[in-house]
Amino acid sequence: METVTISQIEERLEKLSPERLQVVYDFVSYLAEREQGTIDLPIDSEAFQTMLASEAVLRREWDTPEEDAAWAHL
Repeated sequence: METVTISQIEERLEKLSPERLQVVYDFVSYLAEREQGTIDLPIDSEAFQTMLASEAVLRREWDTPEEDAAWAHL
């Protein structure tokens, strides 16, 4: 996997709608918490179930040929 710079990410973010930015922010927040090991949600909690559903939505949204083509040059 190639390294992505913050400036490359910022370029992409500047093109997103406010609604999409909220989705990205939520996902990045989740990744940061996961990386730091600060996620402490009981498996049966509503927050945990929402997190799992969000992962599925993001996967479906981003795992497309169009997204692959858009990111192929990186």
